[in-house]
Amino acid sequence: MRFDIITTQPSAFGYLDVSILGRAQKQGLIEVKIHNLHNFADDRHKTVDDQPYGGGAGMVLKIKPIYKALKKIVPRKSKKTLVLLLSAKGERFNQSLTRDWRQYNKIVLICGRYEGVDERVAQYLVDKEVSIGEFVLTGGELGAMIIIDAVSRLLPAVLGTEESLAEESFSQPGYLEYPQYTRPKNFKGHKVPNVLLSGNHKEIAAWRQGVARSPKNIPHPIVDNQLISF
Repeated sequence: MRFDIITTQPSAFGYLDVSILGRAQKQGLIEVKIHNLHNFADDRHKTVDDQPYGGGAGMVLKIKPIYKALKKIVPRKSKKTLVLLLSAKGERFNQSLTRDWRQYNKIVLICGRYEGVDERVAQYLVDKEVSIGEFVLTGGELGAMIIIDAVSRLLPAVLGTEESLAEESFSQPGYLEYPQYTRPKNFKGHKVPNVLLSGNHKEIAAWRQGVARSPKNIPHPIVDNQLISF
C-alpha cells in the first residue's frame, strides 16, 4: 500500500521511518511519499494560505495548491484510491475504518494547518473528512501518522504474526486486550496474577477472556491507593 501525505511540514514525519513502519517500508510492504504543499504554490514566496473571506482570526489553506498537488499525486482517480482530509469536523477515526481502508492501494492524506482549509477542498476534492478526536491540534500531521500506523499494521506481514492482530484491543466489538505481565514476578509487593504462573493454558485463556471482556475487573492503583512510590 502507498500513502501520500500533503503537508506544509514535511520534516514532521520521522516517526514513520522507525520500528515496525520503518521495516515495512524497507521490505516494500508499504510506501510513504511526503509532498511539500509549498512546492505547489504559484508565487515566488511559495504562499499556500490566505486571509479568510468575511474576516476572522488566522489564515486558511488555499484550494489551488491542494488541487495541484492532488492532480500530480492522483492523475487518474480509481476505486482503489482514497483521499482523506484531516479535519476537526470529520468522521471520528476508529478501528472499523482502519479495517475498511485495508482494501485500498493508495491513501492520500491532506494535513490541515492554521485556521483551517478552504471548505471547497472538503466538498469537491476529497472522499472523506476524518478526525482523530474531539481536541484541537496545530495541524493534521499527527493524525496522518496515526492513520498510517493503524492501517499499516493490519496489512499482511507488517506485524509478522496474525496472532498479534487476533487478540489485540478492538479486534472485535467491545474487546479490549487482556493485561500483560513479565519478569519479575513480584515488584515491591505487587505480584503477577497466580493464574498466569500456573501453566494451565485453559485457565489462563479463561482469565484473559474474562478481563478482556470486563476491564473493570482489573485493579486500578489510583482508586485503590496502591501507587508505587518513587
